[in-house]
Amino acid sequence: MMLEMKVPSPGESITEVEIAQWLVEDGDYVEKDQAIAEVDSDKATLELPAEASGIITLKAEEGDAVAVGAVVCLIDTDAEKPGGGDKSTETYENPGDEKGGGNAGPELDKQRNEIPNTEKKAEPLENKTYASGATSPAARKVLAEKDIDPKTVKGTGRDGRITKDDAVNAKPSMGTPGGGTRGESRTKLSMLRRKVAERLVEAKNTTAMLTTFNEVNMQAIFDLRAEYKEDFKAKHGVSLGFMSFFTLAVVRALEMYPAVNSMIDGKEMLTFDYKDISIAVSGPKGLMVPVMRNAENLSFRGVESEVKRLAIKARDGKITVDEMTGGTFTISNGGVFGSMLSTPIINPPQSGILGMHNIVERAVVIDGGIVVAPIMYVALSYDHRIIDGKESVGFLVAVKEALEDPINILMDGDAKKALEM
Repeated sequence: MMLEMKVPSPGESITEVEIAQWLVEDGDYVEKDQAIAEVDSDKATLELPAEASGIITLKAEEGDAVAVGAVVCLIDTDAEKPGGGDKSTETYENPGDEKGGGNAGPELDKQRNEIPNTEKKAEPLENKTYASGATSPAARKVLAEKDIDPKTVKGTGRDGRITKDDAVNAKPSMGTPGGGTRGESRTKLSMLRRKVAERLVEAKNTTAMLTTFNEVNMQAIFDLRAEYKEDFKAKHGVSLGFMSFFTLAVVRALEMYPAVNSMIDGKEMLTFDYKDISIAVSGPKGLMVPVMRNAENLSFRGVESEVKRLAIKARDGKITVDEMTGGTFTISNGGVFGSMLSTPIINPPQSGILGMHNIVERAVVIDGGIVVAPIMYVALSYDHRIIDGKESVGFLVAVKEALEDPINILMDGDAKKALEM
């Protein structure tokens, strides 16, 4: 039986995916549930498992955009698993044998279609390459006007012929090349990367985005981590990082300034009473933003466990669309890459994003004296259409206060109890 494998729906509102990479070859024998392809949606990269065992016939090329529900491959479930070797290889090595097995047909048809091409009469030598002078009259005229040697232009026409468009787009040499390489490469952007680019431009063009900055003395958090990190990891199996402090500080600030936990919906402002915090992480396919649901109900252990779980899934390419949908506020940590200061871009349709940065020892004044302290610059980018300057600055000050006095503000005065939960 020939089984048609169709593109499953990876989530609501997604109508097509892109074949990022086939993990098998046409004519291979595949096992049921074996990953046969990686497909990109505009939100994530997912693996496509085989629905049955058999010999596969691919119906789409890498890079093709395929509608959800469309057939991407066929699986001959009646085909036997090759014992001594791959049948597709045997067929390829004996293209004249039409009795090569159940998978010989597609391969032989492909070869028959290619045979006439080898029997075409050769074109005249002068038309083979641009180097032999194969330049259209119109192209020669344009190149002459631009004083460009045709030998320096690569033609895109048939057999390398230089067309008028090639001549129009040609640029004069910018001096004598040096001794180094001058290669170029082109890589098609994945659907996920294109969607990220689209959303970033959308945020810049459709929001009144401003950024406010502040600095945080991280000494209190450093002291807490030095005292409790070993016990915390032994008890909970996760490290006591900075993200739990920042997440809980953000949750508190969102309670104080609900406009920052809002978004514009048409002519209305939609404000949420829950805090779904998106965390920007770098994955193999680019930036991903998984969401911690109801962060207001999470403890230090809960935040660190959830961050670890989502980061591992993003790194391994196993994050789901549902896990990246619906955040109300975003935290982005550019400090892990060494960033000192930046203006993070809002993750639409959200209205605010907090940017964390690297921690550097700086000279600061405390109680009238100069001391060296670990300082982090923080940035809040916000949509000025619904968040005023007073709210944005107040929000960032509230975050700063909580981070500089975590025991009293985030731990109810009992650090040990807060970290045991």
